[in-house]
Parts: sequence; C-alpha cells; structure tokens
Amino acid sequence: MTDALALYRSLVLIRRFEETILAEYRRGAFSGTTHTYIGQEANAVGVITNLQPDDIVVSNHRCHGHFLAYGGDPRALFGELMGRVTGVCGGRGGSQHLHWRNFYSNGILGSTLPLATGIALAEKMQGRQTITTVFAGDGALGEGSVYEAFNFASLWGTPLLIVIENNHIAQTTPLALGLAGSIAGRLTAFGIPSCAVSTSDVLEISSTAQALIAEVRHSQRPQALIIDSARFGPHSKSDDTRPVEMIEELRRTRDPLTIHGNRLAVSARQAVDTEIVALVRAAFEQALSDPPAGGAL
Repeated sequence: MTDALALYRSLVLIRRFEETILAEYRRGAFSGTTHTYIGQEANAVGVITNLQPDDIVVSNHRCHGHFLAYGGDPRALFGELMGRVTGVCGGRGGSQHLHWRNFYSNGILGSTLPLATGIALAEKMQGRQTITTVFAGDGALGEGSVYEAFNFASLWGTPLLIVIENNHIAQTTPLALGLAGSIAGRLTAFGIPSCAVSTSDVLEISSTAQALIAEVRHSQRPQALIIDSARFGPHSKSDDTRPVEMIEELRRTRDPLTIHGNRLAVSARQAVDTEIVALVRAAFEQALSDPPAGGAL
C-alpha cells in the first residue's frame, strides 16, 4: 500500500493537471475537446495503487486521471493533447485514445468493456496471473455492448475488475432519467458480485479495491466495484447544466484532496502542493515547446 503522502501527491497531480488543461484550453493551447477528472481523483488513485506492474488498465474518454495514477508522464500527456511528437502516442491519439505499457483508453462509450473482457480472457488463456481493471461511467450502462461483455466475462470466468464510477450524470442527463433499476442489479443479473462505496476518501476506496483485486486474482473471475462519485467539472469543457449551488456543495463535502489532505501535517501538505504546481507547469511548458507530430499515419 502506498503511504499517505504519496497518495496525496497523486491526487494533487491529477487535480493540477486537469485544472491546467481547462485553463489553457481557454487560451488556445489545445484543440478538440477533453473530459477532466476533477473531483474523482480518489477513484483512480485508490484502485490503481493496488495493482501489480504487469496488471492491465483499460480506461475511457475521461482517462487523464487513470493515466497519471498509473504512473504516466504529465509532459507526455500534455504533448499528446497538443499533437506533439513527444506525446504518449506521438501526438496521434489525442485526449481520449492512449496506449502506454499496459494502459489503454478508448473514447467510444461502452467500447472498453468488451475490450477489457477480451484482454482478461487472453491473459487467462496464456496462464498469466495478471488481472485487467476497466473503468466505466454510469453513462456507459446505456450501451448494449456493455451487457454482452458482462455476459461473456461471467460465462468465461475472466479475471476482470469492473470499476463503475457513478457520478450520477451522463453528460447532462441525470442518472434517474437514464437508468432503470440499480447498477448492482445489472451486474447481479450476469452473476458478477459487486461492492458499492459512497465516498471520496482515497483510503476507503483503496481498502475496498485491495480486497476485490485479491479476490479477482485468486478466483480468476470478475468482480465489480461501484463508486458513488462526485464530478466537479463539466462533462467536457463547458457543458454543465447542474446548479452552481450543487457543485459548490460537492466541493465542500466531497473533495478527495481535502479529505485526505487533512490527515497530513500542514507543512508536508504545502510542500507537496508547491512541488506539484511547479512540476505541472514545467511539464506544460516543455510540451508546448516540443515539435508537432507530422506525416501520414
């Protein structure tokens, strides 16, 4: 288990990276769109910190936090969003489509569940003890391919941890208007056990994830972790229809940086804050000066 200060460092890195993305989009440093992870940092850090080096992570359109929690380089991620040759994928994948080591992301909603199921099955057939972790939002549960993946993941007994990050709003559609029944019930229908937590506390998420990861590795069968999450930012750059008062209340009560940071000595916390601000700014400036990607794919 990673120590408390290292966990805080990872949380702050994701937050400052994403805040820089939003600020620099307004100044024209990036093109296209992006989906930030502000408010959900504890999910990625709490889960991924418990994985082994050879384990596989499959992410979605909101992938920056997962990538950074996995150990990805901020400069390479900035470069990818800017279309630089130093980007994670040489500037060709953009914000949503990344591949580095055993980390994969895809921006097509719901596509990552079949992908992760296939990867987990292949790893099992080759006799490896790795597990695959896939992150999906509540909005992905409107896609039929997700249920095909649930079916085969259970039927074939794949070593897969399904992490549902339920932030209660699919782009601008509240969960109550887009999801009948319960998330846990949908997993149960396919014989996939699930555990639900309603927290932004990285330690609570980490403890629960640690037990589920151990169970998946031992049983070589799927498990699910449903995290009741709080997304502070818009779906993309500016499309947030929720009342401002709701967002302010979430920030007051559900901020993972505050929850975990309050456990640390003030001096240690301030040192990390200062370090990360400098690190993220340097990574951004380096990527900005890197040469652009060019040529045909």
